[in-house]
Amino acid sequence: MSDPDWTALGRSWWSHVQVLADDSMEGRGTGTAGFQRAAEYVARQFQAAGLEPAGGSGYLQSVEFQVSQLDEAASSLALVGPAGVEPLRLREDAQIAVTSETVPDLDAEVVFVGYCLEVPEYGYSDLAGLDLKGKLAVMFIGGPSDIPGPIKAHYQSFSERYRNLRKAGAVGSVVMSDPKVPDLPWPRVATGLLMPRMELAEYGPEEPRPMPLAISFNPARLDLLLAGSGHTAAEILGRLGGPGHLPRFPLARRIRAHAAVRRSTAHCSNVVGVLPGHDPALRQEYVVGSAHLDHLGVGEPINGDRIYSGAMDNASGVATLIEIARRMHESGERPKRSLVFLAVTGEEKGLLGSAYFAKHPSVTGRVVADLNMDMFMPLHPMKYLEVQGLDESTLGADARALGAQAGLGVHADPVPDRVLFIRSDQYNFVKAGVPSLMLSVGYQPGSPEEENVNHFLHNRYHSPADDLDQPVDLVAAAQFTDLLGRILTRVANAPTRPAWNADSFFRKFAK
Repeated sequence: MSDPDWTALGRSWWSHVQVLADDSMEGRGTGTAGFQRAAEYVARQFQAAGLEPAGGSGYLQSVEFQVSQLDEAASSLALVGPAGVEPLRLREDAQIAVTSETVPDLDAEVVFVGYCLEVPEYGYSDLAGLDLKGKLAVMFIGGPSDIPGPIKAHYQSFSERYRNLRKAGAVGSVVMSDPKVPDLPWPRVATGLLMPRMELAEYGPEEPRPMPLAISFNPARLDLLLAGSGHTAAEILGRLGGPGHLPRFPLARRIRAHAAVRRSTAHCSNVVGVLPGHDPALRQEYVVGSAHLDHLGVGEPINGDRIYSGAMDNASGVATLIEIARRMHESGERPKRSLVFLAVTGEEKGLLGSAYFAKHPSVTGRVVADLNMDMFMPLHPMKYLEVQGLDESTLGADARALGAQAGLGVHADPVPDRVLFIRSDQYNFVKAGVPSLMLSVGYQPGSPEEENVNHFLHNRYHSPADDLDQPVDLVAAAQFTDLLGRILTRVANAPTRPAWNADSFFRKFAK
């Protein structure tokens, strides 16, 4: 058998990215006409690939949202202490992250709580012994080096934080990222919070409500918060990511906030297609391939461009779903279990579309696995496969086996303090007890490939520059798509359904 024409397959994949990340889609913002156009395109592609509609309304599964948006001009933050009131500059020093629970006015004392982690499995608590009643908790994303990455990721989720802070009586949070961890630069964090923020129209009884006040703070301005506390930014930043606790202490100044919020509702859709399995005993078990279709829409201009096209994040993953379905249709391949091809909405708003599908699956039967793609980064030749959740379930063995077969090294997250395992749609399946992975084109620390990824994160991620005018390795994209299809097929044909590993922390969610 001749080798595949990877370049041709890559061009076919790229053709879908070109449609989904075109300016006519207006950044595919959740609840917008641009997203609707993108969803209709994906539905047409699913139909052409022979997938059965499985959304409830054809291929579309309706999802309702409540929307909050900050009126920045009418809002303010300030530090209040013995020397008086020091205004904070919105966008420069800090930004208010509004929710359905945001109160108009709040003036509260502030306590630094390290990472705000409560990890009973390791006997670790950042909140024990602290008086947080009626106060704001200041924290960094991440955690100590002596707690495994996937566990840190779970307990850093907003739902866990909200639950713990509400139990402690706190009224809000002030969150910062570790400047040493490559991720979204502060200016794009601040402008991103000006876009409409969304929540599902109905909260489940098990989900904690958001806090009355949530603030994102520029870590470069940390000394503003710490003034008079006896601690310095250099001290705190130097200990981030090391073993054990960070210092925990009250701050010398209160925070006073005024938040003007515009509220509305919105409607959007997941796109769901199914390739029915051929085994009568297994076809009611579903293996999901997922990717989020939404991006940030139209927002604050950067270098004169207001359209946040989201080519890599995540037209790339949706294009892979379409291509896998197309190739299976052309080959006539039908695994034993059924395959769900799921393009979700609202990922950028807090994993909302996948949360809705996980709670209200639009297929009748049992979802047994999710393989998710989110910004899988075909920026360089594919030598490695990166797998979030690699050591948590039997799916990791499937990824290792087929990755090795393709001549690839297979590794887990090289930067665990980015807590990626909770930051994309597979996490909602994990919380529902479903073994899940997120897969990407990998790299080795210190390599030129890592430089490529970090350059993207610093210059293009969540900006209008994540568009069609950027370098992409089409061969790597085609090889990744082929491998993902093989893993999906292997899982769908296995004699037993996927299972959590005996030593996995996430096994506790199994049902």
